[in-house]
Amino acid sequence: MLAAVWLIYFSFGLVASSIAPLVNVIVHELNISLSRMGTILGAWQFIYLFTAIPLGFAVDKFGLRRSLTIGVLIMAVSVFLRGSAESATGLWIAVAVFGLGGPLISIGAPKVISQWFGSQQRGTAMGIYMTGPAVGGITSLTLTNSVLMPLTNNQWRYVFFIVGGVVLLCGLFWLIVNKPAVSQSHAARSQHARPADWSVFTRLLKVPVVVIVLLMSITLFVYLHGLSSWMPAILRSKGMSASTAGFWASIPPLAGIAASLLIPRYAVGPRLFTLLTGVCITALLSTLLLQSLNEPVLFVALILQGLAASSGMTLSMLVLMENPSVGSNHMGAAGGLFFTSAQIGGVSGPVGIGYIADLTGGFSAALAGVSVVCVLLIGLSVLVSKYQKAGKAESNN
Repeated sequence: MLAAVWLIYFSFGLVASSIAPLVNVIVHELNISLSRMGTILGAWQFIYLFTAIPLGFAVDKFGLRRSLTIGVLIMAVSVFLRGSAESATGLWIAVAVFGLGGPLISIGAPKVISQWFGSQQRGTAMGIYMTGPAVGGITSLTLTNSVLMPLTNNQWRYVFFIVGGVVLLCGLFWLIVNKPAVSQSHAARSQHARPADWSVFTRLLKVPVVVIVLLMSITLFVYLHGLSSWMPAILRSKGMSASTAGFWASIPPLAGIAASLLIPRYAVGPRLFTLLTGVCITALLSTLLLQSLNEPVLFVALILQGLAASSGMTLSMLVLMENPSVGSNHMGAAGGLFFTSAQIGGVSGPVGIGYIADLTGGFSAALAGVSVVCVLLIGLSVLVSKYQKAGKAESNN
């Protein structure tokens, strides 16, 4: 099951990163401005805003097998439509379709972990499956311009068709492993048989820790999606070629793999909040160092970005998962709330960076803006720790 979820999340990362290494060629062929490309890169996050809550409810109500299968099919449709786009509007629609399937994946995956693993194992299991999108991102960034474009005679549309085929193969593996009898029997043992109801969202929003984590998710995704969407272009602005920028842009997800395997496994008890604050400080340092033109400094910045990007979301989800008001029963609903608020940042990150880059003629001012967002993220991480300790003190009394 963990391998199947890993492959689905690998597909998620592959699709989410598929446009980034092709930005320059697509911008040239379809005659798109950087600000317009920013809206395209943020299209699926925009749709995500409106679909995450109802789809989180659907995951709780209709089960993981059906939900994740539908999510994979929608991802594949999104990629095939990208390869068929003839205009900026058509490309925006193609990317936006991903916002209909992405929530089923990102909400359903942690629910699988909450059902199949106990409290002491969840950090390690989440760390393992969170390497999936990192590997998917690395695959896209390193192979698109160096292998797939030459293989397809520099036809970027065919690259998307190849990616769509890979997504469908990963979905097939999920269906083979997750047989209906296995899925239903384990879900019944893992949680109370209680139908989902919409009032759960109101109850969750009354929990202070949940609300703070939702605010953190906004700032975290400005950082995560803003930088990942524009990283190849940022590196090219420093004088790198397309293929070199692609390889360098793969450094963060590569570092993220190591971080995902190491950091979450130690996120037990109070250490969870200490690690969360440390990761937020790391995010700030990475944005400051990305302003440099010195390659060794950039290398360090990209490693730090990978550590922060891979661990930030995992640790935030663990905070929700370990909260008694959430648990396994309501992880779908909590995930819906998390990713709905997160995609406010997921949209504004790519769009904001593209707009500021167009306005200022470079990425320095945009990176400075992301640094300010990281300062807010640090403050929220400290605040969530204080509320967690206060909540424990009240329960002990």
